[in-house]
Amino acid sequence: MSRILIVEDDEPVRALAARALERDGHVVETAEDGEMGLERIRASNGAYDLVVSDIRMPAMDGIEMAKAAAALFPGLRIMLITGYADMREHAEELSSIILEILPKPFTLDQIRTKVRQHAS
Repeated sequence: MSRILIVEDDEPVRALAARALERDGHVVETAEDGEMGLERIRASNGAYDLVVSDIRMPAMDGIEMAKAAAALFPGLRIMLITGYADMREHAEELSSIILEILPKPFTLDQIRTKVRQHAS
């Protein structure tokens, strides 16, 4: 299956999504904020099939992380998640970088389906 990075500051959401995707056979790594996510992306030389990141996080938000990651690895596939409508609108400006913005709350079935659609 695919190698997935989940970047999410809410530990229960991060753990639940990771377990669901692992059950689908994906190799899943996690990061608790954008800085850590960007570190993992750099360390892997952008070798993730998909990065799934929350938008609103401390330290570095998902939009900043997505911009920095895309500058380093232009082919990196990134999907953002957020519970804030204003953040969705802000992220839509990044349509050349972001595959999709998944609204929170999402079901496990929804995240699994979106990952199947977007992971190569």
